[in-house]
Amino acid sequence: MTGSSKKLSSPKIGVVSLGCPKALVDSERIMTQLRSEGYQFTDTHKDANVVIVNTCGFLDSAKEESLAAIGQAMTDNGRVIVTGCMGGEPEKITERYPNILAVTGAHQYEQVVEAVHDAVPPVHDPFMDLVPEGGLKLTPRHYAYLKISEGCNNRCTFCIIPSLRGDLVSRPIHHVLFEAEKLVNAGVKELLVISQDTSAYGIDTKYAEYPWKGQRRKTKFYDLCDALGDMGVWVRLHYVYPYPHVDEVIPLMAEGKILPYLDIPFQHASPKVLKAMKRPGNQEKTLDRIKAWREICPELTLRSSFIVGFPGETEDDFEYMLEWMQEAQIDRAGCFKYENVEGAVSRGLDEHVPEEVKQERFERFMEIQRQISEEKSQAKIGSVIPVIIDEVDGEGGADGRSMGDAPEIDGKVLLRDAEDFKEGDIVMVEIEDADDYDLYGVPAEFNP
Repeated sequence: MTGSSKKLSSPKIGVVSLGCPKALVDSERIMTQLRSEGYQFTDTHKDANVVIVNTCGFLDSAKEESLAAIGQAMTDNGRVIVTGCMGGEPEKITERYPNILAVTGAHQYEQVVEAVHDAVPPVHDPFMDLVPEGGLKLTPRHYAYLKISEGCNNRCTFCIIPSLRGDLVSRPIHHVLFEAEKLVNAGVKELLVISQDTSAYGIDTKYAEYPWKGQRRKTKFYDLCDALGDMGVWVRLHYVYPYPHVDEVIPLMAEGKILPYLDIPFQHASPKVLKAMKRPGNQEKTLDRIKAWREICPELTLRSSFIVGFPGETEDDFEYMLEWMQEAQIDRAGCFKYENVEGAVSRGLDEHVPEEVKQERFERFMEIQRQISEEKSQAKIGSVIPVIIDEVDGEGGADGRSMGDAPEIDGKVLLRDAEDFKEGDIVMVEIEDADDYDLYGVPAEFNP
């Protein structure tokens, strides 16, 4: 083989992706672009020519985790490019790690790729360096996150995301649907719709219309859900604020077009605390709306997140939230102790709650949620439900999820006698047992 025909060694890139699924999608886009240019990827820092760290900057604890990850990459490799939410505060990174190669902000894909080019130029072989139709993914092959917008128009007092990622910028609906179709064609069985404010999708474009499959589709929440529902895969909605027009998608869930699942970050229930948080959406009548949703779609699963210990939260406010939780019967709930994040308006509020009170309220909240979850799980014993297989152990067992369980954050369905299945299969499962958060079952019917 002559020197001119010998294939050069492709540069290797290490990738660390921290934070929420929105950041994960950013990492996947960067990786897909780099892979199309001939770069390879490695799981170890020491084998990499350069390491990309995609950071999270939502909470102070997340910033410390990001700085620690950067430090580990610097120790193991020394050639590091930083991007993501913390990139909006580059001085905090460079003052601790002055030898960083480059720092870019959130969703600045082109700048990250340019920084990689500067650090290690690509060696591209167009016949060997192929990219899958759906792009490169950090998730398993059978599910993928579908980002529909960047940024947020809300100004919640505890949140600094708008200052890091800017105002809402919605992707045109035909671009989103084209990406979704590519993912489905590549074998994805579940699309997880994400953004900072999913139900505000398209408001910045005045719901601009575009042609899609012989129809005119608006860049709008309902149109997006309706069109995704035609693709024949599970569609799961995350980060949906309870605006009135959310009511319109519940019938789509009842019809089976999209999953009967809503991830709504309520954050609190006390009107006084919600006002101090400056939460969007009319939440005063939320209990009535939840009841109406469940009348239309009894299978609806509600996931949410809540904050305890927000400045000014009294014991009465907290008790109000616990009673609201029990009445609303939120199926899945995460709880966070308020963090006094630098740059957040809430730092300047009065009556900050002591840490020991936050911890005590956190534990009480999680116990109430555990009881709700346990009761709902027990009620499923004896039922037959569809389950998507996430992992097969090779010994007859498998881990899966019901329509009411998102990956990583919700419970699992643990199967026996599942040796005939593979990841991404959707199986009808008879539920035999349950604990606080997980279900146990056996396949009853298989739908490939």
